[in-house]
Amino acid sequence: MVANQILPSGGTWLNLNGTQLLLDPGPGTIVQSTKRKLRGEKLSAIILSHRHLDHSGDTNIMVEAMTQGGFRKRGWFFAPADALGDEPVLFSYLKPYLDGITTLGEGKSYAIGSVRFTTPVRHIHQVETYGLRFETGNHTFSYIADSLYFDGILQHYKADLLIINVLFVERIATVQHLTLRDAEHIISALEPKAAILTHFGMSMWRAHPWELADKLTRETGVRVLAARAGMTFDLAELD
Repeated sequence: MVANQILPSGGTWLNLNGTQLLLDPGPGTIVQSTKRKLRGEKLSAIILSHRHLDHSGDTNIMVEAMTQGGFRKRGWFFAPADALGDEPVLFSYLKPYLDGITTLGEGKSYAIGSVRFTTPVRHIHQVETYGLRFETGNHTFSYIADSLYFDGILQHYKADLLIINVLFVERIATVQHLTLRDAEHIISALEPKAAILTHFGMSMWRAHPWELADKLTRETGVRVLAARAGMTFDLAELD
């Protein structure tokens, strides 16, 4: 999916009470964001759930955009420790451009302006990976990043809105990712007001994720959406 750009891999742009954040800037983020008139210099932070290229490929160009090529020192970069270690995803020359770099860890809380988020539990994935749970004052939403299913997902990610990375229809034993059935179980158990499925692999794409989302809506009683290129979601829809 990423190599052929069947769907864009440009990550998720959040605007929460005027604070703009970029989550998991994969390959093509700079192209997709500018195409949609989303301005990098408006970002307050870039957050990585983990170091894999489909989540971090445009990290450096987006730091350049956020800091206007280093002419305006600003913004924060959040990432797990192994994304900053021996093979860092962030080029060293960019570090002085930022207000700071924060290492994500299990059970930690963070604040950016009026926005607060937590990384409640480490996921089961090939590299150090964390999902995120945001509190905006009026709403809560959780981003369930790449992971093999584990019971901690149900313990830590209850929220008004769930955003779930669903790679496969059926499990592949050697790959630590969630499946459609995992997503159904999570949505049924946590009963959010709405859920968005994203991060599709080819099996999900061939099965028409918008049709799968409609089926989950009928089965769970929760409004389930399939992410699409350029999709926007207003948290006010949860009211």
